[in-house]
Amino acid sequence: MLLTLSDIKGHSIAATDGTIGTVSDLLFDDDSWMIRWFVVDTGKWLSGRKVLLPPVVLGHVLPSERTFPVRLTRAEVEASPELSTHLPVSRQFETSTYDYYGFSPYWGSGYYLGGYGLYGGGTPMSRDPEVQRRADDIARLERNAEPHLRSGEEVTGYHIQATDGDIGHLSDIMIEDTDWSIHYLVVDTSNWWVGQTVLLSPRSSQDIRWTERLLYLDIDRETVKRGPPYDPSKPVDRAYEKRMDGYYAPVRPTGLLTTK
Repeated sequence: MLLTLSDIKGHSIAATDGTIGTVSDLLFDDDSWMIRWFVVDTGKWLSGRKVLLPPVVLGHVLPSERTFPVRLTRAEVEASPELSTHLPVSRQFETSTYDYYGFSPYWGSGYYLGGYGLYGGGTPMSRDPEVQRRADDIARLERNAEPHLRSGEEVTGYHIQATDGDIGHLSDIMIEDTDWSIHYLVVDTSNWWVGQTVLLSPRSSQDIRWTERLLYLDIDRETVKRGPPYDPSKPVDRAYEKRMDGYYAPVRPTGLLTTK
């Protein structure tokens, strides 16, 4: 199911023995466009402390209750590594948090774990000693590597630059909750193409200038205009996704050059 960042924010996180807090942000990898962490504001329970939860611990969203159940107790969350400020998040902090929850880091697993430990009913990779040893070896090598984590809240509002001019600003992101990948960038083009909102594939992204709050595309304005029309009043169905995939398939693969 596709969820938007704006909708996910404010959802409650329910442990097995009570509420933990609410989602305040999502951290994503700007190289793979995968959600890596949920930032949860614990409110009065832990005096406003924020904690990071990997998507692998989340169950299916309960839309009517605006709640994500997690297979953790409140005590487990309370004892997790303390995050003083959620950006930047160091690789050391990520590693210690994964170690605490008993899952292999996403950079050492060979593929993203999001959802599979729960949705698939499988065993977490860390339970396999050989896999865990390999993951630990990679984690040691990459412990000090610079993560590509970015805040979804932060990038909202970034201006979007096509190869031949500005097309608008990022108003939201759409996320697939089965693997927690960012499927679409929601772009408000009202300053260029009046009255329109368009969806873009992250595969069309070429560069992000964080200091300038700019996201550069490797497509031109006309390519954006010719894309499958998007109606914000209607849900994005599989037929629309298929058209989008076909339209943006020739565009370069996901993977960005990022500028600080």
